[in-house]
Amino acid sequence: MTALVTVAMSGCAALGSSGGDADSITLYSGQHLQTTQKLVAAFEQRTGIKVSVRSDDEDVLADQIVTEGRRSPADVFYTENSPPLEYLQGRSLLSAVRSSTLAATPARDNSPQGNWVGISARVSVLIYNPSLISAGQLPASVMQLAGPRYRGKLALAAGETDFQPIVTSVLRAHGEAATVRWLNGVKANAAGHIYPDNETITSDVNKGSAALGIINQYYWYRLRAEIGAGAMHSRIAYFAPHDPGYVVNVSGAAELKSSTHQAAAQRFLAFLVSRPAQEIIGGHSLSYEYPIASGVTTAAPETPFSKLQPNSITIGELGTGLKAIALLRQAGLL
Repeated sequence: MTALVTVAMSGCAALGSSGGDADSITLYSGQHLQTTQKLVAAFEQRTGIKVSVRSDDEDVLADQIVTEGRRSPADVFYTENSPPLEYLQGRSLLSAVRSSTLAATPARDNSPQGNWVGISARVSVLIYNPSLISAGQLPASVMQLAGPRYRGKLALAAGETDFQPIVTSVLRAHGEAATVRWLNGVKANAAGHIYPDNETITSDVNKGSAALGIINQYYWYRLRAEIGAGAMHSRIAYFAPHDPGYVVNVSGAAELKSSTHQAAAQRFLAFLVSRPAQEIIGGHSLSYEYPIASGVTTAAPETPFSKLQPNSITIGELGTGLKAIALLRQAGLL
């Protein structure tokens, strides 16, 4: 997610206001606008609490929160992936989430320390254009993407925070030296097709500008919803079960210790894992992410979450993503 947008919802107070109005909160959101807007509108309607939203890349917002420290106007931070939340957790900037809220989501998808709650999930997949590469030519492992067979065929958005968990997964499976070699290989293979975001990968592979790429599954379903099934010339495929490239990423949210509206912030967290919010994620928006709380399942025609066979890397093992960032910079991909 790369959009830089400041959105005032439903006549909210101006961005940055941290006054004493208990009927408003400020949300820093690294989630997609479509998802955030639907959820915020439903929360405001149900509670009367107004939400002022600042949207940007989750890593940009995490760094901003660190810079702002105790002066941050944000009450809640909502992310696409867990590492930015773990990064703030490591800096002791997050408050504990109420146990009743945490109980709505499987424990494996929440903060190991109880300071953020999992909201939804997405899974990394290959997107490919059958006119340029057949299903039989696809790699079974993400490691194969560094091989000469895929030179000039691969599209990559290494600057996306979605890519960092894959790098961390490869690092844990194969070690630092092998991960650096792999990054150098995929960089060479993607020369001419290094894109700013997953939306561009999805669009360009679908148009035939690149043969294949790595995205999270929901980008493909969103594009199909936007342009129609008849205009889809691409398909998605999974890496082999438990491969390091087959990673489930958890989107989560937390209350900041700097919040001056703690009760309202906790109420927003509780709403995000409630059945009405999870149903918005699962079937009443263009989210196409997997709802993971309150027993809700997706209504979209995608592989059921329970049928996925991802790498078993845990939230704690994904960590802050800082090592992945360092290796991406070493490879010249950031």
